[in-house]
Amino acid sequence: MTAVLIAGAGAFGTALAVALAKNGVAVTLWARDAAHLAAMERSRENARHLPGIVLPQGIRLSGSLVPCDGTVLLALPMQALGGFLAQHGAALPGQALVACCKGLDLASLDGPSALMAQHCPGATPAVLTGPGFAADIARGLPTALTLATPDRAVGQRLQAQLSTPTLRLYLSPDMIGAELGGALKNVIAIAAGVVIGAGLGDSARAALMTRGFAEMQRAARVLGADPATLFGLSGLGDLILTCTSDLSRNFGYGKALGAGRPFDPRVTVEGAATAHALTVLARERGIDMPITAMVSALIGGKILLQDAVEALLSRPLTQE
Repeated sequence: MTAVLIAGAGAFGTALAVALAKNGVAVTLWARDAAHLAAMERSRENARHLPGIVLPQGIRLSGSLVPCDGTVLLALPMQALGGFLAQHGAALPGQALVACCKGLDLASLDGPSALMAQHCPGATPAVLTGPGFAADIARGLPTALTLATPDRAVGQRLQAQLSTPTLRLYLSPDMIGAELGGALKNVIAIAAGVVIGAGLGDSARAALMTRGFAEMQRAARVLGADPATLFGLSGLGDLILTCTSDLSRNFGYGKALGAGRPFDPRVTVEGAATAHALTVLARERGIDMPITAMVSALIGGKILLQDAVEALLSRPLTQE
């Protein structure tokens, strides 16, 4: 048995494991890649995703989903979450499941909470999201995240279990709003990167972020979230971080796109698939999301960069 099982040994899952283990929590870190696990076991470091960070002895590495009577953190890429739950969901009955991924599933257009409800109906779902880079969390730099669940008692228990002296979790009952904030800001971050990569300047980025935030709120209203949630860590806070830091994978991807440079295909860019899913969802639900549509078209090679910029700049002048 273990207190916390973390499924996914990427950068974020590893960072959470390090932070919790340093705080005295017994952690099992799961990954499906046996070679990756063996390398981490030998070096006590995740050189592939989080180099330079020592894995405390309180972290147990495993290639099998051990029985868990505690909390399960799902730190998997968003596009892998549905498949993982379909395969392993039956092994996680009645657990508190905390999704740590950001985005919408491209196949189903669902967010993490809907996938958890579908595959693990007996579990208590929660979402952990907000402005926090894995390297900062692992190094013990001050970070604040949103922990969202409609079950207040479970939320308080998870808040106490998963918070550390440098990782502060703030509760929210709006799970849909929290996960939408994390998904939508990645798309806007790609657009912000395009603006900077194309040499359009910081003023254009500020305008893009502001109009992107308005787009996020429009989507939240239609998709069942409280738009006020997006003014918190999981929305505005994460948007600011992701649109302004070169450590952001989504911003970096957009920057390369705007500059016409190649981007490392091994790096997971959640906002790319989310842009495509959101474009379909916006069309079905009648949501005006021009930035998201342009990002999707640009990534898909359906529009040239200059045409995308001109289309956005030629939108009708309206009241803010």
